[in-house]
Amino acid sequence: MQAVLIDTHAHIYLPEFDADRESIVKRAEAAGVKAIYLPAIDSSTHEAMLRTEQDYPACRSMIGLHPCSVKEDFENEIAIVEDYLQQRPFAAIGEIGLDFYWDTTFTRQQYAAFHRQIELALRYNLPIAVHSRNATDECIDVVSQYPGLRGVFHCFSGNEEQGRKLMALQFQLGIGGVVTFKNAGLDKVVQAVGLSHLILETDAPYLAPVPHRGKRNEPSYTSLVAEKLAGLLATSVDEIAKITTGNAKKLFRMVENP
Repeated sequence: MQAVLIDTHAHIYLPEFDADRESIVKRAEAAGVKAIYLPAIDSSTHEAMLRTEQDYPACRSMIGLHPCSVKEDFENEIAIVEDYLQQRPFAAIGEIGLDFYWDTTFTRQQYAAFHRQIELALRYNLPIAVHSRNATDECIDVVSQYPGLRGVFHCFSGNEEQGRKLMALQFQLGIGGVVTFKNAGLDKVVQAVGLSHLILETDAPYLAPVPHRGKRNEPSYTSLVAEKLAGLLATSVDEIAKITTGNAKKLFRMVENP
């Protein structure tokens, strides 16, 4: 019986997939990926995301404002998120957080948007998907202010100490293609912290795992991440799938089988 995998973070609604989205979803299914979680970016992509969810039953939408989309007018974007939350259910609030890699012009606004969206997550009893590029410690500081908050640090690339802090806060660590990169160091962190708080993701179309590094990523490559983890932790792909899928189902409170 094929291992059941969940891609907890993939942007397959973006234009990069317009030419072959159906094939992408079919390949994911063939690779054992039974659910694909779609993180939101901003109001320019919400409709495409929700249309993709409607077209493909394996897809489940989040809602939120990506930190790289936070500008002076971020309050308008948060109002749109709130409006969607009043209309229908979502899997999570995400992706949200802090990004100090490209630009720090709107640092104050990024923090304000992060806090506002955490408050929405608590109000609606939803997990959060955290984007923390060049800001892992800062994001840990923020989430630690909210007892009872649950979520995932998507594309986790921190060190062992940061990973253990998040595990103590009952957060999951989203592991994707970076774990296959030779000098990323994430392999050693995973070996140190173990499987108990790991979930799988691709971040498609970005960060494709080896041997596809530098090319377009896709949800079927979740299986390559599982294979890499199995090798690192000296266990089977079935065991990786069982634990990470269980962690994802618990996080997103999935009642049905993916």
